[in-house]
Amino acid sequence: MRFMMMVKQAENLGAPPKELIDAITKLSEDAAKTGTMVGGGGLAPTALGARVRITKGEIEVIDGPFAESKEVVGGYAQFELPSKEEAIKGALEFMELHRKHWPGWEGETEIRQMFTSPGDCA
Repeated sequence: MRFMMMVKQAENLGAPPKELIDAITKLSEDAAKTGTMVGGGGLAPTALGARVRITKGEIEVIDGPFAESKEVVGGYAQFELPSKEEAIKGALEFMELHRKHWPGWEGETEIRQMFTSPGDCA
């Protein structure tokens, strides 16, 4: 099963500590070696992004930053894992790195199973 994990946090917290980046890099390298991590990365601030939205049949482009956003997706990863339980286990390990290396940081990792074939949508 394929899972998308999205890390959500308040925007503009500043750069994460080097120790956290190093720990996440090692965790990612280990997951890539075992073949469980398909891809991932950190995301730039919303000030560098845009949203394309349809409202009442009209398409609009909204440039960042997005003032109404209290939390933003700060990073993501895709994993190929045997179960949701394994995805939760991985997210717990990832969040423990934040607790250890960035005291006071608050956020969450959302885990979502991905559709990988038309039959997944049923």
